[in-house]
This record gives sequence, structure tokens and C-alpha cells, in this order.
Amino acid sequence: MVGPERPQIVLFGSSIVQYSFTDRGWGATLADLYSRTADIILRGYAGWNSRFALKVLHQVFPKDAVIQPSLVIVYFGGNDSTHPHPSGHGPHVPLSEFIENMRKIGEHLLSLSDKTRVIFLTPPPMNEKQIEVVFGDVIRGRSNELCRPYAEELLNLCREINVKGIDIWTAIQQQDDWLNSCFTDGIHFTAKASEIVIKEILKVVREADWKPSLYWKSLPVEFPFDFDVPNSISLNDLELTRNNQFEQPHPGSLCDQELTRNEQQLEPQHPLSLSDHELTRNEQLEPPPPTARL
Repeated sequence: MVGPERPQIVLFGSSIVQYSFTDRGWGATLADLYSRTADIILRGYAGWNSRFALKVLHQVFPKDAVIQPSLVIVYFGGNDSTHPHPSGHGPHVPLSEFIENMRKIGEHLLSLSDKTRVIFLTPPPMNEKQIEVVFGDVIRGRSNELCRPYAEELLNLCREINVKGIDIWTAIQQQDDWLNSCFTDGIHFTAKASEIVIKEILKVVREADWKPSLYWKSLPVEFPFDFDVPNSISLNDLELTRNNQFEQPHPGSLCDQELTRNEQQLEPQHPLSLSDHELTRNEQLEPPPPTARL
């Protein structure tokens, strides 16, 4: 194992997860945001459904592991929701079985430790015409009509088992021209769609009342940035501000207070540090926090 020990954030799912490090994908952006604070671990398996996921669940997430993940972000459902093949083979999983599989996945992950948090992503919508153009007869049986109930019922399950749920189905369709701007092939995400996913994930993590917080601005930064080299540019502030385009500033929030406390510990004598640059350079991925929580 490479040290020092960091929080682990695991991405577990099918192709939406496996391909999340390509084309400015949401997994790559998470790895960038958490580059000095947590390890992003990819466990993505293209073509899989929730039934396949259950078969390897205990291998991917063994209960006796010395270090358990701090957060697991799970995506299945797109393949499950395809139309049943006449042969009985194929990725389709009936809705009732899909929900039961996801229940088992969620409950197992929550049992790994009292500090392991879980987020489920719903299946996204798709561009059915684009799928037909790109894949022809190779991929058939996918439709928004079939997929929608899987997204809706998954959100109901999340409320039932106390797992955070992100409604990717709705979030993508709220974007202008989403049919033409969000998919590379009708199914998989463009950089625009990944940006939507990142914003939703960061919003949930920021607003969660988890202790300790797993929000990227709240985690301690690993090692000093410049070891107090005299007359040097403070890398701490620069690092915290280079992600400005992904977030809107939210002064006075608990995260800002935590940042201030960490910066005072790391860089008390430098008014400008790389740490601030890092925390703000991705500002476009997060909406401003709500003024009040409902």
C-alpha cells in the first residue's frame, strides 16, 4: 500500500463508471478535485447489470478488509432496464429484482464500517435515435419509457435504506438540448453530461451531515505545499483556487470555516497560497448552496 493513508472513494458500476475517466469524465474530475485529499478508486464493468454486481460484491468489498472505503458511489440500472431478449439471455433484470439487488448492495456497503457512506446514481435518460444510428441492430431494446421506472424506484429505495440518491434521470433532462449535447453514442456521457453528474455529486457530499465531512474542501490537504520556502509563491493558495470554474463561492459556510482553519495551520504567514486555487478551480461543477435546508 502507498502511504500516507487517505480516505478511499470507490466508483462501482457499469460502463457509466468504467468510462468515467475518458473525455473529461466525471470520475477523472473527481480524481482531480481530491488529488491531495483522497484516493478515487475505479471499479467499473461495462455491460454489467445489478445481478452481475451481486456476484462479485464481496470480492470487491470484503468485510474483513483492513481499510474500508469512506464513500462508495454506485451506478447500475441502464443495462437492467433493457427490454427482455426473447431467448431469455441478455442484460435485462426485472424491476423488482433490480431493486432487491440494489438493496443488498446498499446494505452490504453500509455494513462495511460505521464511517462508510453510499451514494446511488439513478439510470440517466438516453437518446434513442442516436443509439439506433450508432449501433444499428447491435444494441436493441433500450428506451426511456423502460428506463424511467428503474430511476424512480431506485430513489424510493434510497429513502428507505438511508442511502443518498442522485436523480441523474432528471438532472440531465433539465439541460437545454440535452438529447444532442449529453451523449457520445446515445448512452454514454459527453463532457457536458459528466459536468452535470459532478455538480450533483458535489452538492450531495457538501450538504450531507456526515462526520467527518467528505467534501473535498473540508478534507485535510496531504503534506505542506512549499515547506515554508522563503520568498516563494505559496502553492497552498494556488492549489485551492485553481478549480474556481467548478464552484460558486459560498462565504460563511462551514466548509469555508474549515478551509480557513486548515489554511491557518498550513500557511499562517502567506496571504496567497496554492491550496485556495485548488479548491476553487472547479467551481462550475457546483451550484451555490441553498439558503436554507428543507
